[in-house]
Amino acid sequence: MQNIQNSTAVTSSSSGGTRTGCGAVLSSAADSSGAIPEAKSRKISDGGGGIGSVICSGSGGSSGDSCSLHDPSTAATKHAQPQQQQQQQPMAIHYLASFHEICIVTALLPLVTLFTCFVTAYVYQYDDVHETHCRVYNIIPSISAITGVSPQRYFWRFSIALHIGPRIPIAFVYKNYYRSQLKRISPELVPQASWLISLILVLNCIEIAALGGVTYISNRENYPVHERIFITFMICSLCYMLATIKLNGILNAGQSLNVQQQQSIKWKKFFFVASILSTIGLLIFFAKHRFYCHDLAFSWFAFFEYLIAIANMLYHFTIIWDFPSQYMVIVQGPLENISQYLSNRPKID
Repeated sequence: MQNIQNSTAVTSSSSGGTRTGCGAVLSSAADSSGAIPEAKSRKISDGGGGIGSVICSGSGGSSGDSCSLHDPSTAATKHAQPQQQQQQQPMAIHYLASFHEICIVTALLPLVTLFTCFVTAYVYQYDDVHETHCRVYNIIPSISAITGVSPQRYFWRFSIALHIGPRIPIAFVYKNYYRSQLKRISPELVPQASWLISLILVLNCIEIAALGGVTYISNRENYPVHERIFITFMICSLCYMLATIKLNGILNAGQSLNVQQQQSIKWKKFFFVASILSTIGLLIFFAKHRFYCHDLAFSWFAFFEYLIAIANMLYHFTIIWDFPSQYMVIVQGPLENISQYLSNRPKID
């Protein structure tokens, strides 16, 4: 057996000067063919107490060996550089808008459009919008009639498209808004409140989809489908209002409410009652028109239909009291920085 001894001195420079590693000895036994391993790795200790790793490679002779020092601190520094660059990357806000103003425009858009369609259709297309299967005397056209003639139908459909767009994210904003208040109630009421929050989200989404259905499938094009979608819209709308009022009663029981919260709850209850009474009147006069063809029955049906639509729009308009000072933001930056910013931002109850 033959012993091979190599002594390697390692010197590295740093900001404070130089450091020299102690000599290292590599002993190996040659196999029967005399082959020597090409590379060996061993730990050394520098003068400052740090631990490094020396990697040597060669063909067996002391003059042909080459060694290098692997410093873990250097590797850790290189690994930490991308993280530091990511943390130093600034955040950029591409869009910042008042959520309060978005809600106002979203809620008022169909109301203004409905009024415009009513006036223009009543003035310029009186005979077209008063035509019914009974052919009796009427003075008030239905919503389906004034939004089913041209060009009002295009104006109405364009308005509802703009209205439905923000309604979908608003539905999920409400879900998170209600969930953030679960910590205020007793633990035994949390399951019931959570179930109501999920139910409200589902009903709100179905109501939005049904609104799109009755808008783009007019009674002139497909009356049976239009009628069924309208019934779905009515049922989901009323159930949504009732579930929201019930949930607010659970979340705000024993709580001190500010003026805006009190206004929101008060008007929600008022518009819900108005919707219930208007629905009863609508059903009564729909039956009189559909089965008996009474004079002005369709006008009364249309009148209560307008009340239901306006009450529904104004019910959703109460969002201005639920979110008086929030903003909608589109921001670019590292996820860690955004999460840190959101966790440190001031909380508004």
